[in-house]
Amino acid sequence: MQYLHTMVRVRDIDESLDFYCGKMGMTEISRKENEQGRFTLIFLAAGEDDDRARADKAPMLELTYNWPDEDGKAEEYEGGRNFGHLAYRVDDIYATCQSLSDAGVIINRPPRDGHMAFIKSPDGISIELLQKGDALAPKEPWKSMENEGSW
Repeated sequence: MQYLHTMVRVRDIDESLDFYCGKMGMTEISRKENEQGRFTLIFLAAGEDDDRARADKAPMLELTYNWPDEDGKAEEYEGGRNFGHLAYRVDDIYATCQSLSDAGVIINRPPRDGHMAFIKSPDGISIELLQKGDALAPKEPWKSMENEGSW
């Protein structure tokens, strides 16, 4: 398993980049705009991790900006809701989820696509599991499983 990133939700991209990059010295590694989902993902690396992060060898900070609705209203986050999830890359998403399930861990978002799953820690922290390399071919019982709870 490889630690990938920690995700936090932000309400203002410019203000957040000024803080993380301008004041803390982090570097923007990549940015993804998702029109359909109406969000922007920005991945940052700590200054000394810049080269390693670009080579996918250092964990990053993922800033998630959810676009305002059609009325221009942005979502407000309270009570730690702006913290999103931890992310880990695994060698075999199905084997990892089976092992966790066998140990009594609820798979909140099963790996139906052979690529991504979500679980939660005992304290309710969301943990994203991502398949290393290409997604595995969808297979049962995973591809038919419904989400359970929130993730």
